[in-house]
Amino acid sequence: MLIRKPPEINASEITDESVYRSRREIVKAMGLGAAALAIPGVASGNVPLRSVPGVSVSGPDWLKTQIGAAMPSDFSTTGQATPWDVVTRYNNFYEFGSGKDDPFDNAGKLTTDPWTVEVSGEAEVTGKVGLDDLLGGIDLEERVYRFRCVEAWSMVIPWIGFPLASLIKRFKPLSSARYVRFETLYRPSEMPGQRSRFSSIDWPYIEGLRMDEAMNPLTLLAVGVYGNVMPNQNGAPLRLVVPWKYGFKSIKSIVKIEFTRTRPKTTWEIANSREYGFYSNVNPSVPHPRWSQASERRLPQPIFGGEKIKTRIFNGYGAQVAQMYADMDLRRDF
Repeated sequence: MLIRKPPEINASEITDESVYRSRREIVKAMGLGAAALAIPGVASGNVPLRSVPGVSVSGPDWLKTQIGAAMPSDFSTTGQATPWDVVTRYNNFYEFGSGKDDPFDNAGKLTTDPWTVEVSGEAEVTGKVGLDDLLGGIDLEERVYRFRCVEAWSMVIPWIGFPLASLIKRFKPLSSARYVRFETLYRPSEMPGQRSRFSSIDWPYIEGLRMDEAMNPLTLLAVGVYGNVMPNQNGAPLRLVVPWKYGFKSIKSIVKIEFTRTRPKTTWEIANSREYGFYSNVNPSVPHPRWSQASERRLPQPIFGGEKIKTRIFNGYGAQVAQMYADMDLRRDF
């Protein structure tokens, strides 16, 4: 399946820029009173979601109901999903600590209800909107994606979410918007990693995508996993999933979305641009300065003695995304 680059937004299609300050005006401007937006690639039929018997994650009832109505997607891989205990207990979420089990151990105190996202920048519709309104009129779907960490381990995860493109269209970005900037919650009182004196990160965590990357149908905003509400340690209640990029691009616990003219400086790019570039596309031919990216350890395989698999360019999603980088030097623009 070849997905073409979305066309540029014509200036003639843009009305005068307005800033909507009240919650009611934002909801009205987003068109939430209209019928639900159609999401391409959703498989038909009442097929049950992948779930784990006896496991239930706390969350608002309305979100649980919406997740329960999600449908499997044609965009899903057929790979065997990584076990629930691994997906939820082996995480990089430095806001809760640098160890893989720190997020599971420390994220329980994070308050995610209510949750507000602030939308700003080069768009007709801007302001603060609650998660319930953000998901209003959205049909959720289950997408089983390969997930590749820059540390050379990988998983296969059944996310519950919706295309970022469907949300972007609601906020009506101007033709001047070339990038989308995302920001994670900054709350040191509940996120111990943010108050650590040994942290090498300048908080809050920031990530970004080029507009065509953000509009690609594979780019997902996820609110759940394994048929459940998203656990705190996995980025509750709203996280990005960009399956052809290294996992740190998939920013967690999003509180700000900004449409910008210029490319945002991202957190790991600021911390060490030699090792972590803006694009961070999975590429077996471009080694990390301290290790090879030619192969990966598919969890729950052990570090030593486990079977390694070959890493694929764009994490195996090249047919859907390679055309966006056709004129780029992926060794330079890594």
